[in-house]
Amino acid sequence: MTAAPRGKGRPKVAETAAPSLVELLNLIRAEDPTTRQELERKSELGRAVVADRLTLLTDLGLIDESELGAATGGRAPRLVRLAARRGRVLVAALDQSALGVGVADLAGHLLTEHHEAFDLTAPPQALAERLTTLLRWSLDRQASPAGLWGISLSVPGTVPGPTSGGTGEFLTRTPAVLPAWEGFPLVEMLTRSFAAPIWMRSSVDTMTMGELHGGAGQGLGTLLFIEVGRRIGAGIVSEGRLFRGAQGATGLIGALPVHLGERSGTLDAMAGADMILREGRLAAETGRSAFLSDLVRRGGEISAIDVAQAAQMDDTACVDILTTSGRLIGQVVATLTNTLNPDVIVLSGAIVQTNDIILAAVREAVYGASHPLVTRDLRIIRSQMGSSAGLLGAARAGAELLFAPGFLKDWVMQGSPLKHPGFAAFRAGLDTAPPPPAPSPPPSKGAP
Repeated sequence: MTAAPRGKGRPKVAETAAPSLVELLNLIRAEDPTTRQELERKSELGRAVVADRLTLLTDLGLIDESELGAATGGRAPRLVRLAARRGRVLVAALDQSALGVGVADLAGHLLTEHHEAFDLTAPPQALAERLTTLLRWSLDRQASPAGLWGISLSVPGTVPGPTSGGTGEFLTRTPAVLPAWEGFPLVEMLTRSFAAPIWMRSSVDTMTMGELHGGAGQGLGTLLFIEVGRRIGAGIVSEGRLFRGAQGATGLIGALPVHLGERSGTLDAMAGADMILREGRLAAETGRSAFLSDLVRRGGEISAIDVAQAAQMDDTACVDILTTSGRLIGQVVATLTNTLNPDVIVLSGAIVQTNDIILAAVREAVYGASHPLVTRDLRIIRSQMGSSAGLLGAARAGAELLFAPGFLKDWVMQGSPLKHPGFAAFRAGLDTAPPPPAPSPPPSKGAP
């Protein structure tokens, strides 16, 4: 019997190439830069297969081999890198009182950033318009032909969803992480406006990733990140990776019970910004805080930041308020410290950034209640990244989700996530729905 002739070109190879392309591309991302020899050794795919797949990845524009490495006795090897400038990822960090936006490359490096005050309790339509305007402005500032490959959002609250399997599942509807978002199609509006897949992570997760990759956690295996605000949350890094649990709901320490004398409640209620504000107002009313009483007499409205600033000026009542908050937070953090044995604990949040009082109280509580072996080399510090942590973390999260094996395998042969069949179908469905209201145009000069 005569064998059927084989077809020409790559069709047959392409049907089976996706798994090995995914493996090699993620090895290249992890080891950037690397060499063909290293890829052969780590992938165990064989020289011919690696050569073929690298040629295909080059043809797809996903890797670059133009740079030579250092010679070690023979010809200098070519370095294999991810073509990180091939695409762009828009990032945004939403806080209770601020909004940050930026542009990142495919490796998760933040290229630009912009921050401004914004009240997150504003109507969701106003948020959608402002966010769209800022993201469009950020993208237009990039003098680059690289296309937009995704949008990564950092938001307050818990963002539930699958955390294992590397699915990289993009959003097709807006999760109700904020009460005002119930029924509001933010994700759908952004997808329609930018024609790119959207991912979302909690602000604690993204700030933890920001500290890991650009702050105090660089090069460390274990990190504990504590965000202090109206809600108090923890981010956990174990073995150099963010730990998210089964449903993305790790670190909800604000819901834990704490006790102060005969009073008890959740950590959020007993030590968060609402408690600081409440006690500050009481101190002003009773005259225990001269600074805050004077602020009220002049017609000012007290905020938790005002209490922190008064404490920085040695206002005794306000120092006591922040010390109480820090000690209660420290009690919970001490338990986590004995459990996780972190290299470093990083505290963040506007109130923490104002002075060292909460930081000092947390240190006292943790060092006093933790095993000596756990605290022997432990550092407890304040974040130096500020609002940039959330944006950098969103950039890293966006890059990881773009190249998550479960998502990558369905677009790698097309060379772009915009051609992912699931995303293409989602976009087609949006095209049949009524369009959202147009966002407000940006001003002609400066920041929008």
